[in-house]
Amino acid sequence: MSTPAVDKHYDLVIIGTGSGNSLPDERFDDMSIAIVEEGIFGGTCLNAGCIPTKMMVHAADLAYDAANSEKFGLDTTYNGVRWQDLTNRIFAQRIDLIAKGGEAYRRGPETPNIEVYDGHATFIAPRTISTAQGGIPKIISGDQIVVAAGSRAVIPEVIAESGVRYRTNWDIMRLPEQPESLIIYGGGYIAMEFAHVFASLGTKITIIARSGQVLRHLDAEIGAAFNEIASKRWDIRYNSTISQLRQEDNSVVATLSDGSEIRASEILVATGRVSNADQLNLEAAGIAMEHGRLAVDKYGRSISAPGIWALGDISSPYLLKHVANAEARAVQHNLLYPEDLQELPHEHIPAAVFTHPQIATVGLTEKQASDAGHNYTVKVQRFADVAYGWAMEDQSGIIKLIADKDSGLLLGAHIMGPQASTLLQQLITFMVYEIDMRTAARKQYWIHPALNEVVENALLGLDFS
Repeated sequence: MSTPAVDKHYDLVIIGTGSGNSLPDERFDDMSIAIVEEGIFGGTCLNAGCIPTKMMVHAADLAYDAANSEKFGLDTTYNGVRWQDLTNRIFAQRIDLIAKGGEAYRRGPETPNIEVYDGHATFIAPRTISTAQGGIPKIISGDQIVVAAGSRAVIPEVIAESGVRYRTNWDIMRLPEQPESLIIYGGGYIAMEFAHVFASLGTKITIIARSGQVLRHLDAEIGAAFNEIASKRWDIRYNSTISQLRQEDNSVVATLSDGSEIRASEILVATGRVSNADQLNLEAAGIAMEHGRLAVDKYGRSISAPGIWALGDISSPYLLKHVANAEARAVQHNLLYPEDLQELPHEHIPAAVFTHPQIATVGLTEKQASDAGHNYTVKVQRFADVAYGWAMEDQSGIIKLIADKDSGLLLGAHIMGPQASTLLQQLITFMVYEIDMRTAARKQYWIHPALNEVVENALLGLDFS
């Protein structure tokens, strides 16, 4: 079967407008470029991920603090959310405007060398894709093609085949009204962030966790501490799966593996994410996959198809926006300077979970340090033991540092508590620049009595004797 005639050929074709949309800058002005986006400009992070969730998390934090201020001698209450005002502030007044503006910019006179296609992209031959433009089918090709088509929520078969209306991160924040009750299926970071958001705003939460703990990727000590807190705050059904899901009037009813039933207004499926690589007909272009992702080398090139590059969730094992952005910068450089290739930066990758309490991590867990054979030292420092911890009346916050005794280098940092994602940044710097932990604490000032003294005290507590 012959390949259909190509309607237009480009120097560069970009599939996806998350981090992929950041590739063309003024250095690409002399290239003809096609951008293919079948959905909303901006990708998951802008429209249904990092940014809107954190805007909701901040509101949830305020609600939680208002409802739990008695320990400070305050009489404040949380009286409820104006749900429509909350969602309008996030989407109508901010997110949707940015998404529309991004598309308008790429379609406008500011980037005359770029054309936008709005059909689903599927490969039909090497460096050739089928898509559409304004509803009209088009075949386009490129000297170089960057695949940045992201990932999607994993939907278990029992949910997908139930016929029941379920929610994912793409629509749970855009509900017309706040649900009275919510089942969350999953125990990862998406599940924990939305559990905090909806519980703080007044929704009754039930979490169905398939394993014996939530956030099971955490260092064991941090994970155990968080699960103790979470199990007191939310109804968590550990070691459970949904065996049946049905709709009854305006409720969803989940039958669990132990035979018990849970009824709620809505169900959020947060059982993981999967690369969209399987939806692009990659085999037609000779593009290989590994572990369900588009397979790339250390420079972001397809391992099997010349002229094909990939970045972000479509190919990366790290489903994090800051990683996708970093990979985009590397691929951008490699497209411009093929004689001076840069590797995808995959060292010292941090992550945070914006639940309550907040969690942030970088580097090895204690088990990983042990398994790798390091001669290591560990210090666990409580927020409650520093002055600003007293100010916050914090009893749950902890920081755990793991350092190599022989080199003095930091191997891992794990923080649970207020401002964890901010406190972690200095520790990331220590790791990246290989700063010796034996001298790091005393070679600089730590503002007293700021919360960063918890980091200082943790460093001083590491035993290098």
